[in-house]
Amino acid sequence: MASLLLSILSFIGFLLSLYIYVLIAWAVLSWLLAFNVVNTRHPVVNTIAEFLYRITEPVLRPIRQRLPNMGGIDISPIIAWLIILFILWVILPFVADLIRSLSAHG
Repeated sequence: MASLLLSILSFIGFLLSLYIYVLIAWAVLSWLLAFNVVNTRHPVVNTIAEFLYRITEPVLRPIRQRLPNMGGIDISPIIAWLIILFILWVILPFVADLIRSLSAHG
């Protein structure tokens, strides 16, 4: 049972690591859109932008709602990135160690 739980934790870690790259892609694309480097009327750009928006907005919206107005600067991807890193570096290893110690004792 412990190996199954550790595998699930490893998969969660993989998904969170992948989500960091999605956040980076959205941040870069939003800058490119803001400075009119890419054309949103192009179907490929529009599809990519819509996909990244739909994937990141459920995570970023609650963060944006709690942040004060920064004058047009959106730091919500940075906050989300820090939260994900905290989960990856602190919470998941703690839970994995807890599972290992409980399986060794029982």
